[in-house]
Amino acid sequence: MRRSWLIFLLLLSAALAYFGWSYYAPLTVSVSKPQRGIAIEAIYATGLVEPSILLPIAPRVGGHIKSLHVIEGETVRKGQLLAELEALDVVRTVDEQAARAQYAKQQQARTASLVAQGFYSSAELDRVNSEANATQAALRRAQALQGFTTLHAPADGVILRRDAEVGQFVSAGQVLLSMSCCAPLRVSAEVDEEDIPHVKVGQNVVLHAPAFPNVVLDGKVAAITPKGDPVSRSYRVRIGVLNANDLRVGMTVEANLIMQEKANALLIPTQTIQGGKVWIFEQGQAKQRAVKLGIMGAKQSEVLAGLDENTQIIWPIPKGIRPNRSLRLVSEHIPNKANQP
Repeated sequence: MRRSWLIFLLLLSAALAYFGWSYYAPLTVSVSKPQRGIAIEAIYATGLVEPSILLPIAPRVGGHIKSLHVIEGETVRKGQLLAELEALDVVRTVDEQAARAQYAKQQQARTASLVAQGFYSSAELDRVNSEANATQAALRRAQALQGFTTLHAPADGVILRRDAEVGQFVSAGQVLLSMSCCAPLRVSAEVDEEDIPHVKVGQNVVLHAPAFPNVVLDGKVAAITPKGDPVSRSYRVRIGVLNANDLRVGMTVEANLIMQEKANALLIPTQTIQGGKVWIFEQGQAKQRAVKLGIMGAKQSEVLAGLDENTQIIWPIPKGIRPNRSLRLVSEHIPNKANQP
């Protein structure tokens, strides 16, 4: 019995010792210092890269595709042959109208001779001439339709999609090819209705594409749709990209629409702020310091009061931290001075 109590007391002592050590032992922390830079207040939105002008290429007559002369991604010139259709119905219509026009022409000649001989009145000649003109118009229309069996590039551009193959039957108006032309790429972003009053045409935009994580793109707001989407409660904003050489249609883009910028601001990582306070390392102990904030961004925020450039801010915040807890400094992180919203 006494032995069991002894074991119990030993275990209890060990547990109390461990609790005391874990409660009072110094925590290991990493710190960083505020940096001077440009504070940026921005509206965040996501969007897609799209052509400023998208041209669908579709035939005006139906038929089987006889040949396709371009592939996706190919650069084409205005007037270049893109595709040819085989439309037998159109060909037969041209032949039929040509025969009707020939017969009408012969009828004109015979009627004119009979009118000259006094067998027919001039009214009969007028009727025959009218029929001949109608058949000629029908022939020209059929020939025009036959011309629509060849598709040419309406402008210089790039083929984005090819939605048909040789031998496939396509109906009139069915899109075979899609091409971009005449203007650089742009970004179409969806901005929340709460933020849209702060968006203006000409506003500067900073763009980041996940496909190019180390590239920062500049843009400007080009247009704002006047009608919002009642489901997503957002408005579409068109952004012109100033250096879109590496972007491709359909890429996802993160857009930061700049509301204001402030140079030489004291900046700290936004994630270190908790309820208007930050944890700092001061004389080997943890202290919680209230800060007055200015411009707040997703990554960095401006500090107006409460910190200086020599303050050591604790991040990440370790479990078990409390005011006046003893600390052991293991590293000092120097933030990247790149100004990002």
